[in-house]
Amino acid sequence: MVVPSRKLHDLIEEIRGAKTQAQEREVIQKECAHIRASFRDGDPLQRHRQLAKLLYVHMLGYPAHFGQMECLKLIASPRFTDKRVGYLGAMLLLDERHDAHLLMTNSIKNDLSQGIEPVQGLALCTLSTMGSAEMCQDLAPEVEKLLLQPSPYVRKKAILTAVHMIRKVPDLTNTFLPPCVKLLHERHHGILLGTVTLIMELCERSPAALRHFRKVVPQLVQILRTLVMTGCSTEHSVAGVSDPFLQVHILRLLRILGRNHEDSSETMNDLLAQVATNTDTSRNAGNAVLFETVLTIMDIRSAAGLRVLAVNILGRFLLNTDKNIRYVALTSLLRLVQSDHSAVQRHRPTVVECLQETDASLSRRALELSLALVNSSNVRAMMQELQAFLESCPHDLRADCASGILLAAERFAPTKRWHIDTILHVLTAAGAHVRDDAVANLTQLIGGAQELHAYSVRRLYSALAEDISQQPLVQVAAWCIGEYGDLLLEEGGEEAEPLQVEEEEVLALLEKVLQSQMSLPATRGYALTALMKLSTRLRGDNNRIRQIVSIYGSCLDVELQQRAVEYNTLFRKYDHMRAAILEKMPLVDRGGPQVDEEVKESKEAPQPPAAAAPAPAEPQASKLLDLLDLLDGTSGDTQHPPPLGPSPGGALVHLLDVPCAPPPPAPIPNLKVFEREGVQLNLSFMRPPGTPALLLITVTTTNFSGGDVTHFICQAAVPKSFQLQLQAPSGDTVPAQGGLPITQVFRILNPNKAPVRLKLRLTYSHFGQSVQEIFEVNNLPVETWQ
Repeated sequence: MVVPSRKLHDLIEEIRGAKTQAQEREVIQKECAHIRASFRDGDPLQRHRQLAKLLYVHMLGYPAHFGQMECLKLIASPRFTDKRVGYLGAMLLLDERHDAHLLMTNSIKNDLSQGIEPVQGLALCTLSTMGSAEMCQDLAPEVEKLLLQPSPYVRKKAILTAVHMIRKVPDLTNTFLPPCVKLLHERHHGILLGTVTLIMELCERSPAALRHFRKVVPQLVQILRTLVMTGCSTEHSVAGVSDPFLQVHILRLLRILGRNHEDSSETMNDLLAQVATNTDTSRNAGNAVLFETVLTIMDIRSAAGLRVLAVNILGRFLLNTDKNIRYVALTSLLRLVQSDHSAVQRHRPTVVECLQETDASLSRRALELSLALVNSSNVRAMMQELQAFLESCPHDLRADCASGILLAAERFAPTKRWHIDTILHVLTAAGAHVRDDAVANLTQLIGGAQELHAYSVRRLYSALAEDISQQPLVQVAAWCIGEYGDLLLEEGGEEAEPLQVEEEEVLALLEKVLQSQMSLPATRGYALTALMKLSTRLRGDNNRIRQIVSIYGSCLDVELQQRAVEYNTLFRKYDHMRAAILEKMPLVDRGGPQVDEEVKESKEAPQPPAAAAPAPAEPQASKLLDLLDLLDGTSGDTQHPPPLGPSPGGALVHLLDVPCAPPPPAPIPNLKVFEREGVQLNLSFMRPPGTPALLLITVTTTNFSGGDVTHFICQAAVPKSFQLQLQAPSGDTVPAQGGLPITQVFRILNPNKAPVRLKLRLTYSHFGQSVQEIFEVNNLPVETWQ
């Protein structure tokens, strides 16, 4: 008994009527079995109905691959009903991954040459949707013929198919170049819009096409002027703006043609000014046209007055009630701030007001633009606004805000005292969100400003007395009190109300820091060292200091315990040398990678631990990576390398023993391995004499561009015969205009003395764009491994 074929409408009703997922699957499985049986029987009258039902099943997410060959049979059918369903099925079920799609090339070619407009439209739609490179090459002559057909319906679809072909096979540029000039004379909206899109694709993929179409700039200018001044049919008018879609596409094409070309830019300058002044801004369609006009003005070689007009348009966008328009304006101004800084600077008050936006994306963009607007002339006013924003901004923005304020203060600080006050305010308001190097920078800044030692220690003591939860602030305050505690107790000062501090109060505050549950181990190390240094700065009895230090001789933290034991030894056996060992720290000049390397080595070498404040413990992010894994070794089974062995002089020695200085190694030339848009990566090398198989590579990242590099991460991989250890970088932000670079140390153990090969992966954000670069370095100097 033959089961009658169910209609598509009935199948849809039954599937929608299923109450459970299992019931729906049962209905679909039964229907798919019936569709398979119908395909096997080969009933040509029912094939298109069965395929239509199968396509609906495919849209629900169920497998429908067994209908691919039926699509080809329907496409070859002479009936329009079959062709319509067959072409639809081909677009849904076939793509370049299936070789079956090549079997319908001849059917499409025949349909394109038949002259039946609906059939030609179906074939063109299918070709523009899933046509592969092979199909495009075979059918390009047929599509070229249809570009000049009298029917606008066919020509429009042929133009869009040509766009797809150019994207798939850029070598077809010469095939579609001649008809485009003729098509620009058309007045049909769809044809003209498709032609402009096709010309953009040709220009972006072929320099020859770009030079060819620069000749038609006057014609494009005339088309756009007609749209702006006289308008077009009301059918294509949107909210009173004449055909905004065509205007936007023409503006984009003009932007491509006028980029880096003086004559083309001069031709379109007057038109751009006309569009910018005559477009209605009360509707969103007008704002879209204005935005494209601004982008075109900024990309071509436009006149200075025209660029100012474009920036003013973006300034008006900032006052719009639509959040999307304000976001677009902030993003565009951020791109223009480097090239047109003075014009953007006029809208600084409006940008600062946008910091208070409740929308997180708007406030973040406003923060980035506000930081970019800071210069030496407005640094005081802008820092006040940014510091006020820091106190009330969301937590996810505090790290970026604090980092930006510190970088701007470092670049444009008018005085050292102002610089110190600014950093102290940031540490007080958002100490937990500051950059890793903020503590080192502030201690060095205070150490280099001798005339501000008393002022700094009093400010830090007051801030510490109010709040001991901000760890970077506590570390700086402890270091400063330990170095200049004698100045804290002196009378006088520049404050309106002189600070009256007793010795017992200072010791009690540092002891409170040591006992606080909020203090990190590194913070306790700062406080313990500060107490030890105060034993030579204060005039009173040192018994309380000795008692506190002796308590931590049995601390569970190994670093703190060792420090306390050494300090106790200093009290008991070498008290006569305590004053000399605990004298003030000398000022260290901050420099490039050479200085960073020396600082790193000084941390590894044994030192009298009381002579310097403890540095925060840096997490060791070390991975042994295979060079062939392309830096994807992030799975849980990644093996960590064994210890690379002690560095020279790294053993525990007596407190007063002086390690023998090894002879300086032969210098190895530096190597520049990466440069893009002002961002440079340089490698410097050192091989410790005591461990010839060990190579220390210092990676220095500098930024000479006009925008900060943020979220910078450098990863490395080596062959399996090497052992690699990546130490923590000095930060993740490289300031613009040659600011403080980022340094990171790679420790490579090469026991076989094989040529060193590195594969590096860089990820960072620059000018609002995410950048990822993977490259191999195999030209290291011979001295690094021989």
